[in-house]
Amino acid sequence: MMEAYAMASFLSAPAAGLDLKALCRALLLPRVIEEKMLRLIRQSRLSKWFSGYGQEAIAVGCAWALRPEDYILPTHRNLGVWTTRGVPLKPLFCQLMGRQGGFTRGRDRTFHFGLPDARVIGMISHMAAMLPVAGGLALAARLKREPFVALAFAGEGATREGDFHEALNLAAVWKLPAIFVVENNGYALSTPLDEEMAVPDVAAAAPGYGMPGEVIDGNDVFAVIDAVDRAAGRARRGDGPTLLEAKTFRMRGHEEASGTRYVPPELIDAWAKKDPVDRFLRRVLEEGALEQSELDRIREELAALVEDAAEYALAQPHVSGDAETERRDVFVPARPAPPAPAGAETEKRFIDAISDGLRQAMDRDERVLIMGQDIAGYGGVFKVTEGFLAQFGADRVRNTPLIESGILGAAMGLALEGFKPVVEMQYGDFITCGFNQVVNNLATTRYRWGAPLPVVIRAPFGGSIGAGPFHSQSMEAWFCHVPGLKVVAPSTPRDAKGLLMASIEDHNPVLFFEHKYLYRAVKGLVADAPFEFELGRARLAREGTDATIVTYGIGVLWALEEAEHQRERGVSIEVIDLRTLIPWDKEMVLASVAKTNRLLALHEAPMTGGFGAEIAARVAEDAFASLDAPPVRVAGEDFPIPFSPELEKRAYSARSRLRAALDRLLEY
Repeated sequence: MMEAYAMASFLSAPAAGLDLKALCRALLLPRVIEEKMLRLIRQSRLSKWFSGYGQEAIAVGCAWALRPEDYILPTHRNLGVWTTRGVPLKPLFCQLMGRQGGFTRGRDRTFHFGLPDARVIGMISHMAAMLPVAGGLALAARLKREPFVALAFAGEGATREGDFHEALNLAAVWKLPAIFVVENNGYALSTPLDEEMAVPDVAAAAPGYGMPGEVIDGNDVFAVIDAVDRAAGRARRGDGPTLLEAKTFRMRGHEEASGTRYVPPELIDAWAKKDPVDRFLRRVLEEGALEQSELDRIREELAALVEDAAEYALAQPHVSGDAETERRDVFVPARPAPPAPAGAETEKRFIDAISDGLRQAMDRDERVLIMGQDIAGYGGVFKVTEGFLAQFGADRVRNTPLIESGILGAAMGLALEGFKPVVEMQYGDFITCGFNQVVNNLATTRYRWGAPLPVVIRAPFGGSIGAGPFHSQSMEAWFCHVPGLKVVAPSTPRDAKGLLMASIEDHNPVLFFEHKYLYRAVKGLVADAPFEFELGRARLAREGTDATIVTYGIGVLWALEEAEHQRERGVSIEVIDLRTLIPWDKEMVLASVAKTNRLLALHEAPMTGGFGAEIAARVAEDAFASLDAPPVRVAGEDFPIPFSPELEKRAYSARSRLRAALDRLLEY
């Protein structure tokens, strides 16, 4: 069936109106680069290469059919995207070989990097993760009322990942100008197609998402150009996304070192006869569009360009650097927070302060929008966004399907287009469903290729409300181990508003943890006007001289309660509210310990691996001489948080053990 389809597609594919000489150069250039790279591998001058040999027509055809303002999100085997978009060869080779002069200073391998100026967004190794990002870019086109589209690649193996299905569903529901191109090359690394999925065509999934799907001959550049051109026209008209499945074959290994021993030789021989470059050249020669002498001249010219660029790159030194420079580039530098207003203050609950800050951020900047499950007409499960839909409209207050990963990826796409998306996790526990997008995509991009990503993830977290194991977790420490994320956990209404508004203005991804118990249990005076607090600055919640408690979130309430009890006994306890965990205010903590000579780190999350260990270790390393007693950690027990309020209070909670631990610290 595939052979018949391929032959019909090739014979009928349109070529009229195309600049065949330019297309010839575009299709030959990645092949000439492939040939050079394979020679370098054989010469042991190159250690690794992800080859797209035999798949060039897909990358070149897609890039050829699109406009310069359209986004492309390629994967391993789409060298032709970069070359067709005119990316300069010398820095491209330096990038691919990890030499000085590349685009990312040695931070990203092969095709993982992005070049926003060329409208090319780099991949991560977690397959299908960039498809939701394409949805966010396409949504940006809709919101800006600009006619660009976003095209994202995936292999057939990646279509079994959840991000594939979440991205297609979101694009279809929102009728986004997106094109999803599946390169079905028969193998996911060594796993053949019939062991990957139970149907022969990925495009068969399209009707289930309410979009057209089409199987095309991926080894016919004319068929690719025609299909992508039609899909792009449909997207620009506002008719929504398209799924294109390009049938092709991977002639080399997954990466060159893995080889192709698992592929039957007769299959390689059969597909070699359908080589996309050879087919194109035969056609243009048979139809008289180009002469053999012209083709020879073009190939010689390209070979000289590639030889020069590759040898130039190999002559450059390997990338080196220093830790200080690398650390500095993890985050976009923070701007100083403006001074707090001196105007009127109103007593507000914690939840109202968050709602107030979010509303004012949206009011003063149209680029701020919010997305999440049930946040529009319903106002969110905690009613933080109640009334927002009526005030700001459905474009900026967007209900999403149940797709945590998909919507976090879409937020990244929006941020790349200059928006400031705020994503609400219905419960912080559910962020596990989007973990990959947070830690591997959002967190790494600034360091890898310099793109700022002003994405805020609001995560209601924590216990004390009898919600059980899946709606009560304190998972902040998971993310403090990930370079590139900022982590915020306020404890007062004033801080909640000021830190949220600062997070939205920050140019880095921020996880904003809101303790559910505090929503309606805590009140305080909050400035009515917009204001921000600098991220990374702790708050001295109570002065003292005998011991320091360092904590955050609900732990601040427990610490202040205990400090008051100790005051009645004649003991003076200092309480530091970190407010921000990444970055955290080491200077304030160390200065406090130098004064009190004792440290207790307190948090609701389980003890093992909790953030209290980081605080205690830093104090032990940097202020050991100031300590009159070993640092103490008080935390939740190392078991899932139980549903029973009494069981949580008496068996799990750090609060029940705080007094005894503090007494031991003071008595040491």
